[in-house]
Amino acid sequence: MNTGFDVERVRKDFPVLSRELPGGRPLVYLDSGNSAQKPTQVIDVMREHLAVHYANVGRAMHVLGSESTEAYEAARDKIAAFVGAPSRDEIVFTKNASEALNLVAYAFGNPMNTDPRFRIEPGDEIVISEMEHHSNIVPWQLLAQRTGVTLRWFSVTDEGRLDLSNLDELVTERTKIVSIAHQSNVLGTVNPVAQVLARARQVGALTMLDGSQSVPHRPVDVAALGVDFLAFTGHKAVGPSGIGVLWARGELLDAMPPFLGGGEMIEAVWMDRSTYAPAPHKFEAGTPPIVEAVGLGAAVDYLSGIGMEAIAEHERELTGYALEALGEIPGLRVIGPQTLEERGGTVSFTLEGIHPHDVGQILDDNFGVAVRVGHHCARPLHLRFGIPATTRASFYLYNTPAEIDALVRGLHHVQKVFA
Repeated sequence: MNTGFDVERVRKDFPVLSRELPGGRPLVYLDSGNSAQKPTQVIDVMREHLAVHYANVGRAMHVLGSESTEAYEAARDKIAAFVGAPSRDEIVFTKNASEALNLVAYAFGNPMNTDPRFRIEPGDEIVISEMEHHSNIVPWQLLAQRTGVTLRWFSVTDEGRLDLSNLDELVTERTKIVSIAHQSNVLGTVNPVAQVLARARQVGALTMLDGSQSVPHRPVDVAALGVDFLAFTGHKAVGPSGIGVLWARGELLDAMPPFLGGGEMIEAVWMDRSTYAPAPHKFEAGTPPIVEAVGLGAAVDYLSGIGMEAIAEHERELTGYALEALGEIPGLRVIGPQTLEERGGTVSFTLEGIHPHDVGQILDDNFGVAVRVGHHCARPLHLRFGIPATTRASFYLYNTPAEIDALVRGLHHVQKVFA
């Protein structure tokens, strides 16, 4: 394994990992693709802010108000640096990645937006993919229904890769935006975004990446990617729930209309009209998720302190170990890439003749192994493979080969139960 990565030291930072479940079973948490556990460093920062620094931000002139605002805006600085944003003002806090994706979809065809890049009408097209999370499908379906434009998508190969064989036919001069997952939450596939983004730029289309599964697990630099929008969420990145991030190029944020109206997002208000604050505050109406933003700032500090390259390499080794071990279980079918090439630490699979819900229940009840079962908010992808659901094991910086061994033992037991 990665000799420069001390997983046992990392595990000590996560209190829940030392928990004993009923019956004395140790917790084996293999569900970080759903939501990651939180280190003491994040918990303590949030607790301290609530205990001795909390006040509303951007409104109060007293000491607590100043301290709270400073901590909130410092988190914005940290996150901008974490994703390579050229400016802190390009970081918009949302409540999750879903809201960030909806915010961008709302800007298209909006009569308040006169920028031609966001003008959309029947005959125009939106391009997504068949492997998307529902959060990167439904907002674009709603936009298509609202405006009469056409929704198109990349298909997925039998190996779980984006099918780019018709890239030039799919992304054309009619395309207004291409929005795809950077990394699949089901397949683990890391998509060849450079090729897709290059084609989109060639035809003048805007581009968006759902980074919910990539930003917590590998180095991501928006400037190097050359993308226009990036969404991700805090709770998958050892941060709290209730906080997400939209990064967008500053000129695009300037053109986009407010998503919500209320306090803080205004410049001036009269009874018959309002003017709006510049980005990012234009998109942060009302009291924001203050403590959650501070917690996400602490989370990116924690991840940066370990090093995203080291985390990615640790997960790569775990994934290789898991693919080999799972491949030896008869009747087990991995849905997605079978090799480590362009692949992250998420492995979804089926067990012949056994429903994933039964698999998950027995793993939890008998072995303390926490996995996710279902269609993982990616039903179209499961329909593509002709299956109703999968069992998904997802790995993170605190997981070990011994935990994968526990998963394998549990799956053998599941097969014995249903034999």
